[in-house]
Amino acid sequence: MPAGPWNGDLVVYAHGYVAPGEPVAIPKDQLELPGDTSIPELVNGLGFAFGTTSYRKNGLAVVEGVEDVADLVAEFASWAPRTPDHVYLVGASEGGLVTALAVEQSPDVFSGGVATCGPVGDFRRQVDYWGDFRVLFDFFFPGLIPGDVVNVPAISQEEWEADYVPAITAAFLARPDHLDSLLRVSRAPFDPNEPGATKVQTALGILWYNVFATNDAKATLGGNPYDNSRRLYLGSGNDFWLNLLVERYHADPRALAEIDAHYQTSGRLETPLVTLHTTADPIVPYWHEPLLSLKALTPLHANIPVFRYGHCSFHPEEALVALGLLVLKVEGRELSNAERVLTTEPSRRRYRSLARLNGLRH
Repeated sequence: MPAGPWNGDLVVYAHGYVAPGEPVAIPKDQLELPGDTSIPELVNGLGFAFGTTSYRKNGLAVVEGVEDVADLVAEFASWAPRTPDHVYLVGASEGGLVTALAVEQSPDVFSGGVATCGPVGDFRRQVDYWGDFRVLFDFFFPGLIPGDVVNVPAISQEEWEADYVPAITAAFLARPDHLDSLLRVSRAPFDPNEPGATKVQTALGILWYNVFATNDAKATLGGNPYDNSRRLYLGSGNDFWLNLLVERYHADPRALAEIDAHYQTSGRLETPLVTLHTTADPIVPYWHEPLLSLKALTPLHANIPVFRYGHCSFHPEEALVALGLLVLKVEGRELSNAERVLTTEPSRRRYRSLARLNGLRH
């Protein structure tokens, strides 16, 4: 609860992906924005109550997350001074998809949501994006990671940081032409202002999800969800040779049916949904946003693009504008004390500029 007066509203936070081997707990490292800005403190400083929870399982926990954040609202109502006037759901990465789905499915629970950097456009395509990167990596850099895109041995996870990351990084530095081909064919973004560091960062980031998320995803979905059996890859030095030799995989129909039933957004909204996404996100690409917009086709949905490289790399003022736009759509009011919770004058100036771009006063 805020230290000062409570404005009567509750903000619930849906966290992002946690590796399956980690203990089930609230991932406190995900409760900060760049600059050591505490999300709970930022929310409380605006007068909102704040609540978050772990999910009942780690790994691919979208279905569980949708249920658990709704349970959290009920838990809050059981001890709060009164029933909140509005409940806002905010989520990042996997939590962004949790947010979008929960807002679509439970407009009676959530007054609206802010989904940030989440795979909200097409979850099948998200799975294929990660899978394509691994099969292309194995083509350009064969033998560096044990197993393959859908068969990940335990040693890949156990020795990832100690052995595989250094070996992969050394291979990238030894063959930068192959790394460029890998990024070009997969269409994975990097920062052109810092190409050396961010090309490697992009590749290692996507490969981490293949190594740590694949086995859990197969178990959760009931089979292999990745399919490149008819994919045409373009952009290498020799596309004919690439498409002839790259490994091919067929998805399990049961896994695809599970995705379509529980992991795909519909775009059908009864309460507002604001999405925030960096345009050069290497892990969950920005193309999710236009796909969701085409599904929704309603003023209840608004997207705020952030022209920056990185996954969920938002500044406090950007998150504040997204929340402010949601409150305006739901309550017809603006966050009168928004600038006060920002700690530096440059961030206040950026907030004022971004607020004006999104139709907010300041």
